[in-house]
Amino acid sequence: MIRLAIQKSGRLSEDSLKLIRECGISFISTTSKLKTEATNFPLEILFLRDDDIPGYVADGVADIGIVGQNVLVEEGLQDLTVKNLGFSKCRLSLAVSKGDEYKDVTTLSGKSIATSYPNLLQEFLTSKGVEADIHTISGSVEIAPSIGLADAVCDIVSSGSTLISNGLREVETVFKSEAVLIANQSLNQEKSRLLQQLLFRMEAVQKAQKSKYVVLNAPNSAIPEIKNLLPGIKSPTIIPLAEEGWSSLHSVVNEDDFWDIIQKLKEAGAEGILVVPIEKMIG
Repeated sequence: MIRLAIQKSGRLSEDSLKLIRECGISFISTTSKLKTEATNFPLEILFLRDDDIPGYVADGVADIGIVGQNVLVEEGLQDLTVKNLGFSKCRLSLAVSKGDEYKDVTTLSGKSIATSYPNLLQEFLTSKGVEADIHTISGSVEIAPSIGLADAVCDIVSSGSTLISNGLREVETVFKSEAVLIANQSLNQEKSRLLQQLLFRMEAVQKAQKSKYVVLNAPNSAIPEIKNLLPGIKSPTIIPLAEEGWSSLHSVVNEDDFWDIIQKLKEAGAEGILVVPIEKMIG
């Protein structure tokens, strides 16, 4: 059995559990328990505080974990990273009171900045040649300027609504973060095998999320041009239709290129374009 540590609550926890379920792994999730076992895969899930996860994985208490890059890098344990997961994206940003004058990061020279990420902040300030007083606190960082504890804050931002509700405005991005899968560097052979199985499933899910399955009808005279627009995994599947001179083409389109390609397909003569989400995609 392999032991996975994830955040016990919040958006990262929800996204992590969603990914595990999409990998075909079943389990009972409840807020009243700090661990649960999968029913169809040798996996135990631990629900922990996010900033505890890197240390637990490094020490071997958990074999693998899903954690935000910001927490991992702050702890200096980025070497544990196995795979970027692409969800729970956020940023560590500097913010000041909305009425304060701000030109650039040098405005904060000699000022006090409250943060839960002193190492990331110090590295950023040093790279900009700025010296400031870093005040390390845990939780409720946004309130620091309004109570006179600091001149500015450096905190995690997703939508920015929390900053706004506390009378702050975002002025600099310090670090961009997303969820990553991490692993202990001394896994035994069996746990390494299970990790590879998990990675295989995760990659199949991620590939599917970035792709769309496209089915369309087109006159045979337009097929050469349409084939160039629909490379698919290797090449489009072409099936003759009952109506002479027409065929159905099936292919996979990358999400990033989707709308541009669909427009070009219509211009090339494609009709009846059907777009279907892909659940899993094995390369």
